[in-house]
Amino acid sequence: MQLSLNATFISYALATLAFAGLGVAALLDARRARIAGLATASMLSALWAGFVAADALRGHSISLAAALLELARDAAWLYFLIDLLIQRQGTATRILRVLSVSRALLLIYCALLMLRIMVGEFTDLSTLSRIPLFDTLLSGAASRAVLAVAGMVLVEQLFRSTRSEDRWSIKYLCFGLGGLFVYDFYLYADAMLFQHIDAEIWAGRGIVDALTVPLIAISAKRNPNWDLRVTLSRRLFFHSAALLGAGIYLLIMAAAGYYIRMFGGEWSSILQAAFLFGAFVMLLSILFSGTLRARVRVFFSKHFFSYSYDYRDEWLNFTRILSQGNPGEQLCTRAIQAVAGLVESQSGALWLARDPHHFSRIVHWNMAQANGIEATDSELARFLTEREWVINLDQYAAQPELYEGLILPNWITAIPNAWLVAPLLVRDKLIGFMIIGRSLGKVTFDWEVSDLIKTAARQAAANLAQMEASEALTVSRQFESFNRMAAFVVHDLKNLIAQQSLLVSNADKHKHNPEFIDDMISTVESSVARMNRLLGQLKSGGSLTAGVQDLALDTLLTEIIADKHVYRLKPVLQVAAQDIRVAADRERLKRVLGHILQNALEATPYTGHIEVRLSHDAEHALIRIEDNGCGMDDNFIRERLFRPFDSTKGSGMGIGAYECREYISELGGRIDVASAPGTGTTFHITIPLAPAASQVHLEKPLE
Repeated sequence: MQLSLNATFISYALATLAFAGLGVAALLDARRARIAGLATASMLSALWAGFVAADALRGHSISLAAALLELARDAAWLYFLIDLLIQRQGTATRILRVLSVSRALLLIYCALLMLRIMVGEFTDLSTLSRIPLFDTLLSGAASRAVLAVAGMVLVEQLFRSTRSEDRWSIKYLCFGLGGLFVYDFYLYADAMLFQHIDAEIWAGRGIVDALTVPLIAISAKRNPNWDLRVTLSRRLFFHSAALLGAGIYLLIMAAAGYYIRMFGGEWSSILQAAFLFGAFVMLLSILFSGTLRARVRVFFSKHFFSYSYDYRDEWLNFTRILSQGNPGEQLCTRAIQAVAGLVESQSGALWLARDPHHFSRIVHWNMAQANGIEATDSELARFLTEREWVINLDQYAAQPELYEGLILPNWITAIPNAWLVAPLLVRDKLIGFMIIGRSLGKVTFDWEVSDLIKTAARQAAANLAQMEASEALTVSRQFESFNRMAAFVVHDLKNLIAQQSLLVSNADKHKHNPEFIDDMISTVESSVARMNRLLGQLKSGGSLTAGVQDLALDTLLTEIIADKHVYRLKPVLQVAAQDIRVAADRERLKRVLGHILQNALEATPYTGHIEVRLSHDAEHALIRIEDNGCGMDDNFIRERLFRPFDSTKGSGMGIGAYECREYISELGGRIDVASAPGTGTTFHITIPLAPAASQVHLEKPLE
């Protein structure tokens, strides 16, 4: 290996000074509980860099001492990282055992590498070199690449498993050591590819390592005792294992490719390229295989954790799936996906009781063959309600006696790939059930899986019941709106019929009176026009109103009083100012004021008195309808007057006064009532003036 004297010496001399300074600073700070690991790794790094610098100064190749110290340096940093992981809080004993074993194996591997180097100095290892795997794992470049991969995995695991609020004190250590191991992997991967160490990359290694020292020092300053709250989740364990496995796989494939090139003859280059491409494609296929990932995850959960599930992680993922997207059938599909995902399944179907007598399939997910109808009082429904069990169809087929004589319907047992039947219970009432397909990860059905599926199904059932209740409420509100509209229509028709009945009752007495005939024709024409307008609006599906317009109240009140001419008692209109205008729907306001006046006419004897007075203040039109009729007590006004569907009239609908108050309130006004039994009633109606009219000073009295 050709080395540039000045560049290599200066680079590694800087690394020597930097690591020596870090080691001395660590030794002088007695507060640090884990000083030995950091100080040892720093001092070994300084010694290694010093020997490499000395070799460069003498113009020699890498010496035996430098090679041994490099391995010792790597072992020290790997030991330090694993020690930080082991001092976590709340980690399972089995995981701590795995980390301890991993630490021991790494130290043994480094010791074997040192032994090979020392023995190789004095012994011929040509016999061992004939064993490809042994030679690859213990050769210079490949073995260093293995250690670099191990270092990157440990750094990634340490960073990702540290709580986010504690990462500020550990991130620079991870950046520094991560950079150190990444550069080592780059150096030795290049050496494996080109069969020699690149002099320029080797020369730059020293200064790169020196630049990691300030980053490590920052973390040491922020966390003097290296006290970390580190937790190892199943997901991080799985990711780290996958990364480590992929790294080892690539190293083995690279070694195999090297031997193909060495012994492949004239086709060696083509065979090597084809082999490496095939190996890379196979790695991608393995990493993206859902079935393989599921099985590996189940394997780790069974053999490395006391429980098969990370319940916090599973529940967060479960609720995320349930809450995303739109309600309706999408929620039904998401419920299947959320529950099936707990057992690594990719299929399922959902049954709900959309009618009182049957459960019918609502939706399926990759289970099109699942189709059947089950009675709500069937044996299966009673079993799921009373026992609340998750039925394992495989177990049912092998040991039906475990299910207390339950006989499943044929359409369920005929479903291909069906595995579990989970009840959907809300407050101990069965609202449906779910059939889940077989697990891709070959999950073993036991008490833990049963309890998890049962609990998740209850949560999904609560969401589905809420969806059903929301849909029922929407339908109920639509019917309520329709019924309310129908009530107002009937109320208007009742008023029209009352007018016609009054005409008929007086026809015999006044049929020879020309004025009566004229009034009767006018009233009939008005009634016909109102009924035609009402029918037209109902046919078009529109509202029963024509829209807001600018109205002159004196004209409107005159028209309303004129419509009541069939009554013997004639209301008196008093207008304090002309052209008092409001913004309102003409027909609705006419109906509201007409209803109040109609009630006054019906409550007052023909010998009585009714006065309608129109006035205004600065912002409001003021209408007062006063009679000296029978009157009402305070309790009736407070409790019953404006209550819908409450009427004192035998033929009344009880919505007239309610509509009056609601519409006046909708306009921004109010209705006040003053009354006493035997003395009469006064309605005070306040309506905001129209915007233009509110700017005009209205004081012009009626002549």
